[in-house]
Amino acid sequence: MRAEPGTGRLDLIAMGRAGVDLYGEQVGGRLEDVTSFAKYLGGSPANTAVGGARLGLRTALLTRVGDDHMGRFLREQLTREGVETAGVLTDRERLTALVLLGIRDPDSFPLVFYRENCADMALCTEDIDPALLTRADALLINGTHMSRPGVRAASVKAAQLVKAQGGRIILDVDYRPVLWGLTPRDRGEDRFVADAGVTAALDQMLPLCDLIVGTEEEIHILGGTTDTLAALRRIRRRSHALLVLKRGAHGCVAFPGAIPASLEEGCVGQGFPIEVFNVLGAGDAFMAGFLRGWLRGEDIATCCSWANACGALVVSRHGCAPAAPSWDELMLFLSRQDWPARLRDSPMLEQKHWSSTRTGTYDSLCVLAIDHRSQFEELAAGQADAERISRFKALALRAVEQATGDRPGVGVLIDDRYGVRVLERAGRLPYWIGRPIEEPGSRPLRFEGAASVEETLKAWPAGQAVKCLVFYHPDDPPVLRAEQDEKILRLSAACRASRHELLLEIIASGHGAIGPDTVSTVIRHIYDLGVYPDWWKLESSADIRAWSAIEAAIQERDPECRGIILLGLAAPEADLLASFTVAAACPLVKGFAVGRTIWHDVARHWFAGAIGDEEAVDRLATNFEALIAGWHEARQQATAG
Repeated sequence: MRAEPGTGRLDLIAMGRAGVDLYGEQVGGRLEDVTSFAKYLGGSPANTAVGGARLGLRTALLTRVGDDHMGRFLREQLTREGVETAGVLTDRERLTALVLLGIRDPDSFPLVFYRENCADMALCTEDIDPALLTRADALLINGTHMSRPGVRAASVKAAQLVKAQGGRIILDVDYRPVLWGLTPRDRGEDRFVADAGVTAALDQMLPLCDLIVGTEEEIHILGGTTDTLAALRRIRRRSHALLVLKRGAHGCVAFPGAIPASLEEGCVGQGFPIEVFNVLGAGDAFMAGFLRGWLRGEDIATCCSWANACGALVVSRHGCAPAAPSWDELMLFLSRQDWPARLRDSPMLEQKHWSSTRTGTYDSLCVLAIDHRSQFEELAAGQADAERISRFKALALRAVEQATGDRPGVGVLIDDRYGVRVLERAGRLPYWIGRPIEEPGSRPLRFEGAASVEETLKAWPAGQAVKCLVFYHPDDPPVLRAEQDEKILRLSAACRASRHELLLEIIASGHGAIGPDTVSTVIRHIYDLGVYPDWWKLESSADIRAWSAIEAAIQERDPECRGIILLGLAAPEADLLASFTVAAACPLVKGFAVGRTIWHDVARHWFAGAIGDEEAVDRLATNFEALIAGWHEARQQATAG
């Protein structure tokens, strides 16, 4: 049951609920009428741990997850978000909790909790590892984990251990009456039912707390009365904690000392005038923002401002943890006051959110491209059918494994026309995966797959980048440019909606004169459209002026772009290696995605029966290794120079 220990100090350990949120994608109707759901990490403490990590805090989660697919998803997602998982224990007898959520209207957010005997509610005192807790400056306790004797005892034990070593204790009241058995199970959205037993259970934590955060309803249950000031005074008699009252659109009020005669006499943090789309998760983001200030010694006014801003950003979006802002996004939001009431309508904010919350980094990326379709059809004409092409692509994936093992910074580009079985296997391997969306050779751009590109991407697994090749030149006729622009815009919107990264491949050669500014002009134009590819895939150039212009365009418009990878266009290996030397001087170029240079001759001999499977794999692996080594050598020389 015990997880592997971590190392280093932690700003915060969040303890309690961790589950999977299944969010209805259809908005404005009953939960009964929702037909599809988006899957997100969920559970109040887990959301706050992610939100805190995005804001720069060193966070960890203490909970249990099931030994199931959803539990593994939570553990992997926490790791991707930078949340330490040393305290995420695997329960082999219970399943991970699930929640179904919907957005009906600005005041109705139906929830159904599937938490019967779930993993996180089995957390017990034996799970509390002093070695983990001694690393924490603060511990966040979740009110729901005071609802059963076992998790209540575990919460109290953890709080006592952290308090004894000089750490601080935070209570997020997080009152859900349904989770205390006080409402019918279909009333998960109910926020308040008075109950003396709940008040008594929560009361055990009050003397240990340094910070208590709750809505008015949560302050009422904690204080045992629906008179807000009276409840605050009753809490104050039991605790010297900083009390923070969340008031939704009205912001918040903090009380560091005695409770005054009116709420307005506390430390008032003003809210933000934005449209409320989805209140779910806003409190968790509020907590993350407040803790980013409080744990780093900021004054109360600043803590309140950051908390309210984080809450405002989340109520404008779909989902809880995925909607939490990054530090850069928070600072951007606070830097001006002219945002639209519907924050999600701001391209600037949405782009900052997307680019600053993507997970994973790539110092380099070397990709074997076997997504070709028409080239394989031409190569195999009269000698092979679709099954044989698929078999060769499977050999190419074996070659990647043989050449690189689990080395980071390796990827594959694979199509689903001939490589669907290869895509399935690649998804179980530690590789970056790209998948083409364009019809081969189409100009103007056309998409493969379903009737709409949006429908196509809905069927693609998360983690697969959408690769789109566009033959585009600044001197293209206006009608052609307009048609291609419309397709690029549509694809970009579809990628964001389906949460897939976009690799945009631009080939300008063959469609007009090529000068130092040709490609950079195309790049600027695409940014002017409002399209921000996560990756660019570009032709090699021996002209350093071209690379300087490209780098300047990207840095100016999207400094958080993941980078550029080079395409090969079937160039001889020696020519490619020479082009690496020039491109490596541009830090934004991260590597290559090359196909025919690596596999063309091998495929020709294999389809003709001149070589067998094993020789094909060996030769493909050797060719791929040679380009990887050449790229890294070029980068080292550029860095040394």
